[in-house]
Order: sequence, then structure tokens, then C-alpha cells
Amino acid sequence: MIFSKKAIFALIFSAAICSAADSWAQTRLTKEEYIDRYKEIAIDHMERYGIPASITMAQGILESDSGNSNLARRSNNHFGIKCKKDWKGAKVYHTDDAPNECFRKYDSVEDSYEDHAQFLDNSPRYDSLFAYRSNDYRSWARGLKAAGYATAPDYAQRLIRIIEDNKLFLLDQDNGALLYASRFKSDENVAENFAENSSVNVPTTTEGRIDPNDYRVVERTYNGYSVYANNLSHFVIARNGDTFKDIAATFTITERTLRKYNEISPSSSADPIEGELIYIERKQAKWFGEEQYHIVKEGETLLSLSQEYGIRLKKLAALNRLKTSTQLQAGQRIRLYK
Repeated sequence: MIFSKKAIFALIFSAAICSAADSWAQTRLTKEEYIDRYKEIAIDHMERYGIPASITMAQGILESDSGNSNLARRSNNHFGIKCKKDWKGAKVYHTDDAPNECFRKYDSVEDSYEDHAQFLDNSPRYDSLFAYRSNDYRSWARGLKAAGYATAPDYAQRLIRIIEDNKLFLLDQDNGALLYASRFKSDENVAENFAENSSVNVPTTTEGRIDPNDYRVVERTYNGYSVYANNLSHFVIARNGDTFKDIAATFTITERTLRKYNEISPSSSADPIEGELIYIERKQAKWFGEEQYHIVKEGETLLSLSQEYGIRLKKLAALNRLKTSTQLQAGQRIRLYK
């Protein structure tokens, strides 16, 4: 049988289309594959920034269609973050709420995840979210919608549904990756894992009971420690001979996480000294007390004031237009809130 040139071209074109379709089908990530590929990044960012891992994963799934959207494939942008006026990196144009909108382009998916965490951490509009605990995914979902992260009216409900349908809330717990890997166990076994690995026995709420101006409020004792609240965040007072490893183990968090809560380099080998405030959860993004300023005393630093008032060092420095390493002078006035 002899084919015309047009017929041969049509066959080749058809074969190419089929091949492309097969390639797409083979490379398309399932939701499960997407979670397995990026969940460790989400957990790491929860420890570093306080953003629930479940929220990060749910936003990635929703915004990028589990990494399969055109925007995600073209630009590694998994969170639908638009350029904004302060973006200095690469750009790609994509039709979303309006035609040809400018979106951020990244060299890798990992860069997209990092920028997402910094975007939430550095944007004042999202400051209120960091008052929620990193396992309170429902409040985070509603807060993201209220702060205007997305225009969809059911954005919060969609995030919550993704989290609960895929049991992503397990990632928010201590040993979350292990709990998530064991999610197909019977309900009884899952309950046992929660009892063994979660930190639900650590005091978790300050609602209606804590006066931020009286920062050393004893809430309860826990495994020999008096647990206090300062600016709505919990801390303990280091005792003679305490180590970060021991305190972390007592409150079922990792030593690395404990150091990050207290803004100490994870690579540091230094342990707390007797009488030092050690936060067992992330400090707040702002001050909830009445004082507007602090007058610096000799020897005080931005980090020591960050610990004293329970405000994140980076936020306190930005509020005063200072670098985190700026040396303070006695008598200098440090603003505590806008």
C-alpha cells in the first residue's frame, strides 16, 4: 500500500500527539506521589517558621494541581504567588484572575517552597496567623482566606478538605512523617500512635486566662517543670545542668526545633544557663501587652529583648528598622508594636 505525503505527515503527527499524551500520563504526579516527594520540606518549614506542614502541603496540592498545572511545570511555582512590586527574580506570565498576570518563576520546586514560607513570614498581612499553633490547621486555613491569599470564596474549606481527606494533619504532629507513613493502620493503632508521639499533654491554650503584661504566669507543672506564659507563648526556666536535648525530650519536640524556637543556631552546641527563659513553642509575631516601648539597659541585645517580650527577633528588628545583629545602646528606645 502506497501512502501520499499528506497521509504520511498525518500519521507522523498523530503518532507524535499520542506519544506526547502517553508521556504526559506517565509523568503526571498523583496526589500521593506529590505528598511523598515534598512532605519533608513542609515539615522542615513547620519547624523553622511555624507554618503547619499540613497547610503547606494542602496549598501546594490545591495551587499546583499536585505539581501538574501549567504554571507549576513552566515555572516551578507551586503556590500561585504573583510577582508583586518587590519581586526581583525571574517571571512568567499566566492567565489567572486576569489575562497574562505576572507570576514568580523559580529554579526549583524547593525554591518555590522556601519562597512560600518567607512570603507568609515576611508579609504583615499574615502576621495574625502565627498566633495560631502549628497544629491548628483549621484556623490557619480560615486565616489565609481572611488575609486575602486567594479569591475563591471556599478557599478555606477546600484546604481543610484536602488536609482531612489525605490525613495531612498527621504531618503536624511530632514524628509526623512516621505517623503519616503509618496512616493505613487501624483506627486503634493510629490512636495509640497519637498518644505516644503527640504533644497534646503540653499546655496548649492561653485563651481567656493569660495577661500578657504579667508574663510569668504559672499555668501548670509538667514533668518537673513549671510552665509559664509570656505574650501568649509558653516557656520554662532553665535549671542548673539543663540541656536543650533534655528539655526537648521532656516536651516531645526535637532539639533542633527547640533551638529554633529560641532563635539559636541549630549547629550551636551551647546549652542554656540556669535561670534562662526557654520557649517550648514559637514566639509571637507581635506584642500583645500594653507597653509601647522598652528603654534599653546596659548589656541588653535585640535577642535578649526578643526573649523577654516573647516577640520573634526578626519581627522586633524590622519594627525598629534595625538589623538583628545591631548593637543596642543604654537608654535607646525600642518600639514593641506599631
